[in-house]
Amino acid sequence: MTRFWTRLVVALTVILGLNYVAWRWNSSLNWDAWWISVPLVLAETYSLIDVMLFGMTVWNLKLRSGAPEAPRDATVDVFITTYNEPLDMVMTTALAAQRIRHPHSTWILDDGSRPELESLAEEHGLGYVTRGEDWTDRPRHAKAGNLNNALMVTHGEFLLILDADQIPEPDILDKTVGYFNNRRVALVQTPQYFSNVPADDPLGSQAPLFYGPIQQGKDGWNAAFFCGSNAILRREALMQLGLVGYVKETEKSIRRALAASRSAIRQARKSPGLESPLVFQVLDEVEAATFEAQQQLDRREPLSEITYRVRRRVDQAVQALVMADVSALQADLEEIATMELAHVGEAGVPVVADDAVKRMSARDWSPLGALESVQAVLDALSVERNHEAQPVMPLATISVTEDMATAMRMHAMGWESVYHHEILAYGLAPEDLKTMLTQRLRWAQGTIQVMLRENPLVQPGFKLGQRLMYFATMWTYLSGYAAVIYFTAPIIYLLLGILPVGSLSTDFFIRFVPFMIVNQLLFAVAGRGISTWRGQQYSLALFPTWIKACSTAARNVWFGRPLGFAVTPKARQSGGPSWSLIRPQIVVSAMLAVAAVVGLIRLATGLAEPLGTLVNVAWVIFDLAVMSVLIGAVRYKGFVLPPGTQPEERKSDGV
Repeated sequence: MTRFWTRLVVALTVILGLNYVAWRWNSSLNWDAWWISVPLVLAETYSLIDVMLFGMTVWNLKLRSGAPEAPRDATVDVFITTYNEPLDMVMTTALAAQRIRHPHSTWILDDGSRPELESLAEEHGLGYVTRGEDWTDRPRHAKAGNLNNALMVTHGEFLLILDADQIPEPDILDKTVGYFNNRRVALVQTPQYFSNVPADDPLGSQAPLFYGPIQQGKDGWNAAFFCGSNAILRREALMQLGLVGYVKETEKSIRRALAASRSAIRQARKSPGLESPLVFQVLDEVEAATFEAQQQLDRREPLSEITYRVRRRVDQAVQALVMADVSALQADLEEIATMELAHVGEAGVPVVADDAVKRMSARDWSPLGALESVQAVLDALSVERNHEAQPVMPLATISVTEDMATAMRMHAMGWESVYHHEILAYGLAPEDLKTMLTQRLRWAQGTIQVMLRENPLVQPGFKLGQRLMYFATMWTYLSGYAAVIYFTAPIIYLLLGILPVGSLSTDFFIRFVPFMIVNQLLFAVAGRGISTWRGQQYSLALFPTWIKACSTAARNVWFGRPLGFAVTPKARQSGGPSWSLIRPQIVVSAMLAVAAVVGLIRLATGLAEPLGTLVNVAWVIFDLAVMSVLIGAVRYKGFVLPPGTQPEERKSDGV
């Protein structure tokens, strides 16, 4: 019955939403104030798409009854990832992991290489892994690199990944490993629950809607994804992912090198005074070699053999020209020597740089200079991955949040995932606003990075439902731009009397009000009693964070600018309330309040239309209610355990 009522409300929401937004576009735009009217209807269209994606998510809710019995011979490595967390926190988690009943090995993955932590691990019989010298002066890839490093020195068939603060229940593996009896299951994700969050959840940490109907809905589409902790993964799937990713990146790099080579040859043909038949013959030979290599790539021939053959033919061509005493300009050779022809790609494979391709295409090469440049580009390619610490990187490194990108790639390769809706580990949420904002910014940045680099709408291998489930998560982080419009529209009306709709007619209300009521009903029905108000508040109130995430992620992907990655602190940061953290929200709230007062004064003096003023004042009150969550967040002083309570006792009765 839950699925029936949910689908009924989803259908009503979509019908009423399409009816309202279509009417807004066709009949209600105020073209005299298009500069606010059009942005508002665009924001409403964004919100309709957002709620439709949510409706599609919960349309296929999967309510699992539990996993089959876990095979006792399944080997499991428990990974506890840490960088700079307090030693007692790490050891509390590690010792709890050691008490997990299913046979396993417990490993502390210390990315901080702390001797004192290594000694504690040895004292308690725990495994300890840190980076070796192979990682020196090479990309570290943050948490993804830490896990990838550990994968190469451990052997368990399955991996339970825990953050340093996530204390597991002893039966966490008993209740999850049985799902892997299905040979296609690569991931089992459980909820992240925080034991240091008060009942009013001032920082919005618990996310009951996500770790509930949203993940259960994604599970119904085989798109429940990895959330970084409290998850079990199949090693085979990860290693396959690393190998396939390596091959794809290598092939991409070879194709770019061949394209760059042909560009240089075309420029060489334009050299003034080029009359030697030998030169034409050699250039034809090299160009033919690149086309042949392209065809070999299309036939999926071994990459190492393709690169070997084409490089050899280029070497022979260069020798032929030198033997014929054909001289090239010295400047060409100097240019080649200083040109940065390649950089290390995401999978660790040297990739021909865009700038190098442009420079090779634009420069007036001499024949020998062109062939020397082709040699240099091809020599920059290597299947040995000397620029990386290890040959394959199973966990994705394209984003500061490696979890979503890794899950996406596994799903695209045909693997399946499971969301097990039961609290089996207890963590620590941020205890101050600054830490929470750092965490949310990183999550949003990572998600937008994935969207810009590997948009699920266009990546091969996905089913339609999977594409939309991943895109739905990415889409929500664009809400910051819509929020700005929702805050601006009532301010403009109350201060200036400019209405962004044609009129507040009966047609408007009979379309808008039912849609909003059913929209809220959808969250209530899908959540089955879960409070969603705190999540709705933060989705709007953190609009500066979402906008910053989108802009910084775009600059990182498109222009290579660093994000300034930071590990989320696990302890409350020192200092009193920091109102400067929410300065944009304070400014917006003040403007909303002033606008409401001005609007009421204009109404009292007969300068404003009553219905429009009251509607917009109500809108302002709603916006201020949304923003009010930040007052408690700034003033929040952290969670205090009851006297005598131990960390491992910070538990709830379950989801």
